[in-house]
Amino acid sequence: MAERTKIWIAGAMKKLLAKKSLEEIRVTEICREAEIERPTFYYHFSDKYDLMAWIFCQSALQTDVISVASAAAGLMQMRKDFVFYKRAYEDKSQRPMWAHMLEYFAAKHIAIAKEKLHTDRLDTQTLYSIRLYCYGTLGMTREWLLKDNITPAETAVQMMFNSMPEILRKIYF
Repeated sequence: MAERTKIWIAGAMKKLLAKKSLEEIRVTEICREAEIERPTFYYHFSDKYDLMAWIFCQSALQTDVISVASAAAGLMQMRKDFVFYKRAYEDKSQRPMWAHMLEYFAAKHIAIAKEKLHTDRLDTQTLYSIRLYCYGTLGMTREWLLKDNITPAETAVQMMFNSMPEILRKIYF
Protein backbone atom coordinates (compact mmCIF):
# COMPACT_ATOMS: atom_id res chain seq x y z
CA MET A 1 0.00 0.00 0.00
CA ALA A 2 2.79 2.44 0.92
CA GLU A 3 4.50 1.87 -2.43
CA ARG A 4 1.30 2.63 -4.34
CA THR A 5 0.83 5.83 -2.37
CA LYS A 6 4.37 6.93 -3.21
CA ILE A 7 3.77 6.18 -6.88
CA TRP A 8 0.51 8.18 -6.72
CA ILE A 9 2.29 11.16 -5.13
CA ALA A 10 5.11 10.89 -7.69
CA GLY A 11 2.55 11.01 -10.51
CA ALA A 12 1.12 14.20 -9.04
CA MET A 13 4.59 15.73 -8.85
CA LYS A 14 5.30 14.85 -12.47
CA LYS A 15 2.03 16.50 -13.54
CA LEU A 16 2.99 19.67 -11.68
CA LEU A 17 6.52 19.62 -13.13
CA ALA A 18 5.00 19.67 -16.61
CA LYS A 19 3.60 23.12 -15.77
CA LYS A 20 6.23 24.76 -13.55
CA SER A 21 9.72 24.50 -12.13
CA LEU A 22 10.59 22.58 -8.99
CA GLU A 23 11.26 25.81 -7.10
CA GLU A 24 7.72 27.02 -7.81
CA ILE A 25 6.00 23.85 -6.57
CA ARG A 26 4.83 23.70 -2.96
CA VAL A 27 3.99 20.58 -0.95
CA THR A 28 0.43 21.89 -0.61
CA GLU A 29 0.07 21.79 -4.41
CA ILE A 30 1.45 18.24 -4.57
CA CYS A 31 -1.07 17.17 -1.91
CA ARG A 32 -3.93 18.87 -3.75
CA GLU A 33 -2.95 17.24 -7.06
CA ALA A 34 -2.57 13.81 -5.42
CA GLU A 35 -5.77 14.30 -3.40
CA ILE A 36 -4.02 13.50 -0.12
CA GLU A 37 -3.55 15.28 3.20
CA ARG A 38 -0.20 16.84 4.15
CA PRO A 39 0.47 14.26 6.91
CA THR A 40 0.22 11.52 4.27
CA PHE A 41 2.83 13.29 2.17
CA TYR A 42 5.15 13.74 5.16
CA TYR A 43 4.66 10.13 6.22
CA HIS A 44 6.32 9.09 2.93
CA PHE A 45 8.68 11.99 2.13
CA SER A 46 10.51 14.59 4.18
CA ASP A 47 10.04 17.28 1.50
CA LYS A 48 9.62 17.76 -2.26
CA TYR A 49 13.34 17.12 -2.80
CA ASP A 50 13.08 13.77 -1.06
CA LEU A 51 10.16 12.99 -3.39
CA MET A 52 12.24 13.99 -6.43
CA ALA A 53 15.13 11.82 -5.22
CA TRP A 54 12.74 8.89 -4.74
CA ILE A 55 11.36 9.28 -8.27
CA PHE A 56 14.89 9.44 -9.63
CA CYS A 57 16.03 6.39 -7.67
CA GLN A 58 13.06 4.31 -8.80
CA SER A 59 14.23 4.79 -12.37
CA ALA A 60 17.93 4.44 -11.58
CA LEU A 61 17.48 1.22 -9.61
CA GLN A 62 16.65 -0.52 -12.87
CA THR A 63 19.94 0.54 -14.48
CA ASP A 64 23.05 -1.63 -14.42
CA VAL A 65 25.71 1.10 -14.53
CA ILE A 66 28.36 -1.18 -16.06
CA SER A 67 26.19 -2.45 -18.91
CA VAL A 68 26.04 -0.42 -22.13
CA ALA A 69 22.62 -1.83 -23.03
CA SER A 70 21.14 -1.15 -19.58
CA ALA A 71 22.65 2.35 -19.32
CA ALA A 72 21.40 3.18 -22.84
CA ALA A 73 17.91 1.98 -21.88
CA GLY A 74 18.17 4.30 -18.87
CA LEU A 75 19.02 7.24 -21.13
CA MET A 76 16.12 6.40 -23.41
CA GLN A 77 13.80 6.41 -20.39
CA MET A 78 15.21 9.82 -19.41
CA ARG A 79 14.24 11.10 -22.85
CA LYS A 80 10.72 9.76 -22.33
CA ASP A 81 10.56 11.53 -18.94
CA PHE A 82 12.26 14.61 -20.38
CA VAL A 83 10.36 17.22 -18.36
CA PHE A 84 11.13 15.51 -15.04
CA TYR A 85 14.87 15.29 -15.75
CA LYS A 86 15.01 18.76 -17.29
CA ARG A 87 13.47 20.18 -14.12
CA ALA A 88 15.81 18.07 -11.98
CA TYR A 89 18.87 19.38 -13.82
CA GLU A 90 17.56 22.96 -13.63
CA ASP A 91 17.12 22.73 -9.85
CA LYS A 92 19.25 25.37 -8.13
CA SER A 93 18.19 24.71 -4.54
CA GLN A 94 20.58 24.38 -1.62
CA ARG A 95 20.98 20.64 -2.38
CA PRO A 96 20.18 20.37 -6.09
CA MET A 97 18.91 17.17 -7.68
CA TRP A 98 22.12 16.62 -9.64
CA ALA A 99 23.87 16.32 -6.24
CA HIS A 100 21.42 13.55 -5.26
CA MET A 101 22.09 11.88 -8.61
CA LEU A 102 25.85 12.16 -8.10
CA GLU A 103 25.70 10.60 -4.63
CA TYR A 104 23.42 7.83 -5.84
CA PHE A 105 25.66 6.81 -8.74
CA ALA A 106 28.90 7.21 -6.78
CA ALA A 107 27.51 4.90 -4.07
CA LYS A 108 26.39 2.40 -6.72
CA HIS A 109 29.83 2.39 -8.38
CA ILE A 110 31.59 2.09 -5.01
CA ALA A 111 29.43 -0.91 -4.08
CA ILE A 112 30.19 -2.61 -7.41
CA ALA A 113 33.94 -1.96 -7.04
CA LYS A 114 33.97 -3.33 -3.47
CA GLU A 115 32.09 -6.43 -4.58
CA LYS A 116 34.34 -7.08 -7.56
CA LEU A 117 37.50 -6.51 -5.49
CA HIS A 118 36.15 -8.52 -2.52
CA THR A 119 36.89 -5.73 -0.06
CA ASP A 120 35.13 -3.43 2.36
CA ARG A 121 37.45 -0.53 1.67
CA LEU A 122 38.68 1.17 -1.51
CA ASP A 123 41.90 3.14 -1.83
CA THR A 124 41.84 6.91 -2.29
CA GLN A 125 42.73 6.79 -5.99
CA THR A 126 39.87 4.39 -6.79
CA LEU A 127 37.39 6.53 -4.84
CA TYR A 128 38.64 9.64 -6.64
CA SER A 129 38.33 7.91 -10.03
CA ILE A 130 34.78 6.81 -9.26
CA ARG A 131 33.70 10.33 -8.28
CA LEU A 132 35.47 11.85 -11.29
CA TYR A 133 33.77 9.37 -13.61
CA CYS A 134 30.37 9.97 -11.99
CA TYR A 135 30.73 13.76 -12.27
CA GLY A 136 31.69 13.39 -15.92
CA THR A 137 28.94 10.97 -16.88
CA LEU A 138 26.34 13.00 -15.00
CA GLY A 139 27.45 16.18 -16.79
CA MET A 140 27.54 14.50 -20.19
CA THR A 141 24.14 12.92 -19.56
CA ARG A 142 22.78 16.40 -18.82
CA GLU A 143 24.34 17.76 -22.00
CA TRP A 144 23.02 14.81 -24.04
CA LEU A 145 19.52 15.14 -22.62
CA LEU A 146 19.16 18.91 -22.86
CA LYS A 147 21.22 19.78 -25.94
CA ASP A 148 21.85 16.73 -28.14
CA ASN A 149 18.96 15.44 -30.22
CA ILE A 150 21.19 13.59 -32.68
CA THR A 151 23.43 11.12 -30.84
CA PRO A 152 21.71 7.79 -30.13
CA ALA A 153 21.64 6.73 -26.46
CA GLU A 154 23.82 3.68 -27.16
CA THR A 155 26.50 5.87 -28.75
CA ALA A 156 26.43 8.36 -25.87
CA VAL A 157 26.80 5.55 -23.32
CA GLN A 158 29.58 3.90 -25.31
CA MET A 159 31.48 7.20 -25.39
CA MET A 160 31.07 7.49 -21.62
CA PHE A 161 32.32 3.92 -21.14
CA ASN A 162 35.27 4.63 -23.45
CA SER A 163 36.15 7.62 -21.25
CA MET A 164 36.12 5.55 -18.06
CA PRO A 165 39.41 5.79 -16.11
CA GLU A 166 41.62 2.75 -16.68
CA ILE A 167 41.59 1.87 -12.97
CA LEU A 168 37.81 1.45 -13.11
CA ARG A 169 37.84 -0.40 -16.40
CA LYS A 170 40.22 -2.98 -14.86
CA ILE A 171 37.89 -3.45 -11.90
CA TYR A 172 34.60 -3.62 -13.80
CA PHE A 173 35.65 -5.53 -16.88
